[in-house]
Amino acid sequence: MFQAILFDNDGVLVDTESLYFRANREVLATAGVQLDEAAYVELYLRQGLGAFHLATERGLSDADVQALRAARNRRYIELVANEDILIPGVFDLVRRLSRQARLAIVTSAEPEPFARSHARTGLLSFFELVLTRADTLRAKPDPEPYLLALARLGVAAPQALVIEDSERGLRAAKAAGLACWVIPSGLTHGSDFSAADAVLPDLAAAAARLLGPGASRD
Repeated sequence: MFQAILFDNDGVLVDTESLYFRANREVLATAGVQLDEAAYVELYLRQGLGAFHLATERGLSDADVQALRAARNRRYIELVANEDILIPGVFDLVRRLSRQARLAIVTSAEPEPFARSHARTGLLSFFELVLTRADTLRAKPDPEPYLLALARLGVAAPQALVIEDSERGLRAAKAAGLACWVIPSGLTHGSDFSAADAVLPDLAAAAARLLGPGASRD
């Protein structure tokens, strides 16, 4: 059993990736930038670059781009506030895992949208540590978020496991020297997960490996 389990958030604990795609697509369209699913997967889930540089390339000022980002965040918050985003079964599985290991969330989400996404999930009480984009200088696929999580928890890399759903998250985990299990989400199924230690269908399968075959029930 690992001493610590470090979870990505979007696509692993909550089903929000499609909503974030929608918020980005809608807001960027107002600036004349057409963001399709393939471009979103490449720019956000593989490279971790985002797409607002495309607005800059169309001549928007830095202030205009910041306004677009703020509009994106507002739209995303609206969407998560009106959707049942908790992935089925995750609450009970996280509760069971919290009895056996120290849990952390390591996400590239901004603090306010992250907090709003968990306003109704009840999950955060099970996590000892939460790191958002505000806590690091560099986001995934840079290893900094996972290295910071290890430092904050006081856990060595061989004692920790990462659970991710994206290629950039996998790259960040492996660059930090961590074992990483990937649970592909709807938007990431076509990604390259060859570097993963395991590719699993859902969190129940991960919990079964960690806790035994009865992990999905009390």
